[in-house]
Amino acid sequence: MDKTQAVADIKLFSGLGEREQASLAGVAEVRRFAKGEDIFFAGQPAQGFFSVASGKVRIYQTSLSGKEHIIHVFGPGEVFAEVAVFSGGVYPASAQAMEDGQYLFFPRERFRRLIATEPDLAMNMLGLLSIRLRQLVKKIEDLSLREVPARLAAHLLLLRAQSKKDRLTLDLPKGQLAAYLGTIPETLSRVLRRFGDDGLIALSGSSLEILDVARLEAQAGMSGLEGGLEGRMPPAAGRG
Repeated sequence: MDKTQAVADIKLFSGLGEREQASLAGVAEVRRFAKGEDIFFAGQPAQGFFSVASGKVRIYQTSLSGKEHIIHVFGPGEVFAEVAVFSGGVYPASAQAMEDGQYLFFPRERFRRLIATEPDLAMNMLGLLSIRLRQLVKKIEDLSLREVPARLAAHLLLLRAQSKKDRLTLDLPKGQLAAYLGTIPETLSRVLRRFGDDGLIALSGSSLEILDVARLEAQAGMSGLEGGLEGRMPPAAGRG
């Protein structure tokens, strides 16, 4: 892996100059994880944070009853566990690779020494943390105030806004997507079938096509959706 190029591809660091990106590459370590391999568990000492160079990772928590709840899914160019840089302590959730992939690992102490001399890095980190906080608040609202059809509709529209396409591939297997939306697979399947029967979407395995954006927006209970979705994602300059 070309570490300098991998750093340049990280959305968080996209606004930095070549010198700063080279400095980041100097402290990063390349790590590889196979599909299904655990990256870290909740409660383990937080030694640093990660960026996805290739593949996909899910962040999840497990309840006392053993039920998993997916908090977020990250793909290439995104970072996770960055809170470790500032708070230390332990990882608050677990991470598992969803695909074979390569990652950059930024050890906490080496990174903190670097940002002490690079204030732009600190500002970028604060911006990312602010975005993550807004996303978490929005998800709590979705899970507490919306029914499953509205949650699913909002998720499909978010995927559409990110890809800028009406034909989508679900970003998670249906079982994991159900956990992410705070429901069970059977309920998710029923809602997907209903959306198909009502002409909102056309289903084809793990792929689907959005047929009626306006009605899907109404189902999600959102107005001015495109602007609202942009508020849930990093700024356009930082997106792939």
